[in-house]
Amino acid sequence: MSDATEANGTAGVPEAAGSGAGGGAGGRHVRVVLVDDHRMFRTGVQAEIGQTAETGVEVVGEAADVDQAVTVITATRPEVVLLDVHLPGGGGVEVLRRCAALTADAERPVRFLALSVSDAAEDVIGVIRGGARGYVTKTITGTDLVDSIFRVQEGDAVFSPRLAGFVLDAFASTDAPPVDEDLDRLTQREREVLRLIARGYAYKEIAKQLFISVKTVESHVSAVLRKLQLSNRHELTRWATARRLV
Repeated sequence: MSDATEANGTAGVPEAAGSGAGGGAGGRHVRVVLVDDHRMFRTGVQAEIGQTAETGVEVVGEAADVDQAVTVITATRPEVVLLDVHLPGGGGVEVLRRCAALTADAERPVRFLALSVSDAAEDVIGVIRGGARGYVTKTITGTDLVDSIFRVQEGDAVFSPRLAGFVLDAFASTDAPPVDEDLDRLTQREREVLRLIARGYAYKEIAKQLFISVKTVESHVSAVLRKLQLSNRHELTRWATARRLV
């Protein structure tokens, strides 16, 4: 079954699907949509947090790209959306833009919590400016993720350690961030691979973390080296370190 089929099928969940569900976790209950382009990751998150009787979290929909996300979120009206930053169709920022009316709804707001492998300042700042209530990385534990979801449902802002500093710095400054033309040549996925390579990850480790094959990692590394006119991963590491991307 394709991601598109899964997402479109889930979009048909009626709005009141969770209204009669018993709340777990001390009677708390929250309806959540998962938005991530990796089906294996969505399955893992569902298994980790989706035991409603224990966690109080009811996963009412899934989506793998921007169009699917907007369709599912509009159809199910969850309290919280777990949103990946890098998605086909324009990324998490585009989902936030197209769901702005739902986010601004005073009576039944849909709140967004970014859940991403990236901890880059530009990704964090971009989705927070777009309207997300928080940003956590995929290294978070299931227990902490459940807690973060409920905090966002209640209107709190939630960040993984050190990411809050990016946001404070960004909103304290009136200067626009400088444009890095070299970095702009890279796709979002190539940037993810670049950062992990610069941090010393092996190809197999990167493949596991990003849910892609080792061959795909190799292809991304080759593309990054070509676009940046670098010769090897050591030069790439120095390049990334000089730009504080590590």
